[in-house]
Amino acid sequence: MSRPIVLGAVIVFGALSMTAKALQQPAPSAAAIEVDKLADNLFVLKALAGGGGGNTSVLVTATGVVVVDTKNPGWGRPLLDKIKTITDKPVTMIINTHTHGDHVSGNVEFPAAIDVVAHENTKANMEAMRPASFVAQPAGGPPPNIFTRNNGTGMAKRTFKDSMTIGAGADRIELHYFGRAHTNGDAMVFFPAARAFHMADVFANKGMPGMDSNNGGTGVGYAATLTKAADFADKVNVQTIINGHNAATTTRADLREFIQYVGDFVKTAQDGKRSGKSVDDVVQAWKTPAKYAGYEPTSPAVRVKANVELIYKETN
Repeated sequence: MSRPIVLGAVIVFGALSMTAKALQQPAPSAAAIEVDKLADNLFVLKALAGGGGGNTSVLVTATGVVVVDTKNPGWGRPLLDKIKTITDKPVTMIINTHTHGDHVSGNVEFPAAIDVVAHENTKANMEAMRPASFVAQPAGGPPPNIFTRNNGTGMAKRTFKDSMTIGAGADRIELHYFGRAHTNGDAMVFFPAARAFHMADVFANKGMPGMDSNNGGTGVGYAATLTKAADFADKVNVQTIINGHNAATTTRADLREFIQYVGDFVKTAQDGKRSGKSVDDVVQAWKTPAKYAGYEPTSPAVRVKANVELIYKETN
């Protein structure tokens, strides 16, 4: 068999495998969304097993429901249906923590009149919807911009630069930006009454973070941004951290450990560059240090490589 034929067979097989996997994935439904109650008016809605994307926080206020992140395409309607099992109040606001499609795509299925709030850099990123640098892209390229495809429905309407306060008392929400990390527009959402802090994908889970160079993220500066967030969490006595893709919430101690993990990874990459190693050398050698119990033992190679490439570019 000639090389072109072999290559064609591999492409066809890969496409068929992707199609089969897609067919096996259940259609989005409210039944796939699990609800964790953190306080009388604060809930976390997860669809990790159903492929829904990032975790969603829901705050039920006196005047309506505030939703933080809206998951993957097709999950907006299931989210709305699930929220109806919690309260009969209408959704009045969406807060998007960052631009990635598994956190913002559900926006387009919410009523167009809903207020949508994000960091100013995230709004610019949503207008472009560039693919994340640390995720392997499908053979046909990234999907079309979901907001353009829906005539701007779901796009951020209000933005902030450093901080923003919404509501008061039990309904108070604080939005904070501590600098570049996962992207250049990572909003972190603090619910003072519950002492809960939605950090989304800046601290997605106990594993390799995504450092998205396509959307302004950083590798070298990541731990410093996390440290600012951790210092804030200590100051306001955060009791619960809501992560972007974790099945359970975490603590301030977990956050401090994660900062060390990120710092160790960045130092490994920087040491590799300074000693003349190639990016691939560092990627192949990287293993999660044994001291990080409960962390993923290995990380997706495409993510590690994208992160190391970014750290190399940022390191003299």
